[in-house]
Parts: sequence; C-alpha cells; structure tokens
Amino acid sequence: MALWKPDPTFYASPRDAVNAPPEKLAYVAAFDRSAARPDAIAVLDVDPASGSYGSVVGWTDLPHTGDELHHFGWNACSSALCPYAPHPHVERRYLIVPGLRSSRIYVIDTKEQPTSPQIVKVLEAGELAERAGYSRPHTVHCGPEGLYVTALGGANGEDGPGGIALLDHTSFEVLGRWEVDRGPQRLAYDAWWHIAHDVLVTSEWGTPSMVEDGVDAELLLNRRYGHSLHFWDLRKRRHIQSVDLGDEHQMVLELRPAHDPTKQYGFVGVVVSVEDLSASVWVWHRDGGRWAAKKVITIPAEPADAAALPPVIRPFGAVPPLVTDIDLSVDDRWLYVSCWGTGELRRYDVSDPFHPVEAGSVRIGGIVNRTPHPARPDLPLSGGPQMVEVSRDGRRVYVTNSLYGSWDDQFYPDGVGAWMAKLDATPDGLTFDERFFPHDDDWRGLRPHQTRLQGGDASSDSYCYP
Repeated sequence: MALWKPDPTFYASPRDAVNAPPEKLAYVAAFDRSAARPDAIAVLDVDPASGSYGSVVGWTDLPHTGDELHHFGWNACSSALCPYAPHPHVERRYLIVPGLRSSRIYVIDTKEQPTSPQIVKVLEAGELAERAGYSRPHTVHCGPEGLYVTALGGANGEDGPGGIALLDHTSFEVLGRWEVDRGPQRLAYDAWWHIAHDVLVTSEWGTPSMVEDGVDAELLLNRRYGHSLHFWDLRKRRHIQSVDLGDEHQMVLELRPAHDPTKQYGFVGVVVSVEDLSASVWVWHRDGGRWAAKKVITIPAEPADAAALPPVIRPFGAVPPLVTDIDLSVDDRWLYVSCWGTGELRRYDVSDPFHPVEAGSVRIGGIVNRTPHPARPDLPLSGGPQMVEVSRDGRRVYVTNSLYGSWDDQFYPDGVGAWMAKLDATPDGLTFDERFFPHDDDWRGLRPHQTRLQGGDASSDSYCYP
C-alpha cells in the first residue's frame, strides 16, 4: 500500500541519514551447512535499553532446505527519493532474500511483525532462469526503478556469464536481464553505482563451478578468478570500460562507493594476491574521461607454523588476511576491512581516499589465533570478522563470522562455529560491547552471515542529494 508521505527511513542526503534515530532490530541471514533443515532470518534485539538486548528474539524459518542464504537487501531505500526516477510513496518493508545455492528468492514482510517477519512470496529458480537467464543470485540493491539482483551463474546449467536481474519494486516479479550490452564482462559478484552520475560498477568473483566447492587451488594459482572492475552506463545499461587490477589480485569483491552523490570514487576489496598472500583495498576514481583504480591499502600475510594451518594454506607457512568484506561509514570517513583469515577487523580514516590512515584494529577468532570475545575470555573462537555492517550514525559496527559454507570448511576444518559481535566506534578507536555476543546455541546450529539493520545501514542506501 502506498504511503501519503515518504517513508521516514528514506533520507535525501547522507547528512540526514547520519542524524537518524538508531536501529532497534537487526536481521541476520543464517544457514544450515548440511542442508538438512531450513535456513532462517534471525531477528536480534539491538536496543541497549531493552531487557533482551544482544539476544536473538525472533526467527523466520524458510520452507525449503539447501538455500544457503548469503546476501540480502531491502525492497526500497533512500534512492526512492531520486528526482529522475522517483518512487517516494513506497516503503522500506520487505527483505529480498536470495538463496545462493538454490537460486530461489524470498520476499519477507517485516512490517506487521518485526520480530517474526512473514514470507509473502517465493520466486523459484525457474523464473529467474526463464526471464533473466541467470542463476545463483547473490547481492540485492534497491534502485530507483527496480531491484537489482546480481547473479553468479547462467541459466539451465550454464556456468555463466553472471550478471544482473531486475525485479519489479511492487510485484517482485523478474522483469528480465538488466544488461543490454555486457561487452567483455563474464564473471560477476557485486554491483553498485554513482547514482547521480548514471554510472554502475560491478566486480568479479567467479562462476558457480569456480566457487561452490571452495577455493580451487589450480584456478587460484593460474589466476582464473576475477581481477577486474567493470563500469557501465546506468541508464543505457551498456558496458563502458573494464579496469584490470592485475591477475595476481584474485577475487575482487565488495564495492563501497562514496555516499556523497557529488563524488565519483569508491573502494573495493581484493581477497588475496597469489604472489605473497597479501590482501588489498583499491580506490576507483575518475582520471580525466576514463576510470582508473589505485591500490591504497595492502595487508600482509602473517607467518605461522605450518602444523597449525589447514591443508589449503599449509604449504605457504602463513595466514592470508583474506579480506572478504569492507564497509564505508555513511559520512565517508571510516572504512572497515574484515580480515577473515587472521581474525582482525581494521579501520581506516579515508577522509583522503587516496591516502588511508589506519585508525583502529581489533582481533577476534582467526585461523591460528582463535582470539576470544571479551565477554567469554575462556572460549577460543573460530571464524573471524567476516560480514561487517555499520549503523547510519557510524557509532555501531556489527560483525558475523561465517563466509560461505565450503570456504568455512576449507579454512576452519575443525568447525567455524557461530557468533556475532558488536563494536562501539568513536574517533579514538573500537571497543567490543561485552553485552552483545550471541554465539553457539543462540544460532540453533545455523551459521550467521549478512546483517541488515532496521531502517537501513551503511551498505543499503544510495543518496541523491549532498
């Protein structure tokens, strides 16, 4: 049902979003690695004044097994206020939740029962395949004219190319393939945009056969995973330019463009360099009339006793950082970098995006260190900071520990566990909130992955006014 006034969680500018009320609930995708029981959306109480703060207070179990929930998003966000494709009377109400392995997409209503959201529609894999030619939906972004869903694979058993499917805002039906001319692009992962400049950016991971069984050492060492950025004309839906980061930089994943719509730069994380196991963060930017990318952060591997390492990295005698997620605060000042392998969350001051300055670091989990949470110093933790989400005001940072089922098993073969943590962020640094540590049985045997915050967060909205 349309609203008379715009949704109060839509913000014209990043400044408005930063000053918005804090979230009270968080929604977390949680999956069953064995595929023996359904995945779920867990609802967590994140209101410090609540008696159930830091606890899982609700569940929405899916009707099928084997989905492997991964990334998900809102049906509508602040981009609905953009003047050239306005939808000001929709509301941020539904979670659009893809199953990465099943290729199903669930539409879940959070409005009537926020702590017990209801499934209102299920798009089966066949609809995505028939209407868009894709499978393995991965990332959801709410655009002004529809929902953009990136997908890793092709339809009908074809491994690729991956790309973007467009869904209708209201009916949630698959409208079709977004690309009119994909140019040389074949591998897919994330997509985001400089919405006020009609520019879309995509990144590269791999096709389903390249990722679903874990890291393939032969593909990695032969530099076959994604190593490029792609730039598109957002309105014309045409490929403009590719920027190759160098084939030693394998798996170019999360895109975080500047929230300020007047700016044309953004950050992307690279999982690993095959030359030295380091990870890196790059800034893309305009260079005259072309796009360019520059490495601005390098995080080295940490030497380790080979006996303490899982087989996949034992021959190297070192722990790679494995930068698997990054997040940029809404004020464009702080960049958070998850080092899932070493168990470190780093923060950088990126006020000057070309010269980041490290401005805080915490450790939790890690392949070798198994650093405990301060609330349970007696409990060594597997996994590490993986998905990271930042509140609109930048004061709260949430991390979960599971990456992807097959990768969890490779890098943490003795079990990745299940936990979520919250950090309080100030200009002086990061500190763990000891009241917030849902772990182990709190997750009912499921593994937590991405978090979405009620009313929006640092990686869900696009703004059209400075």
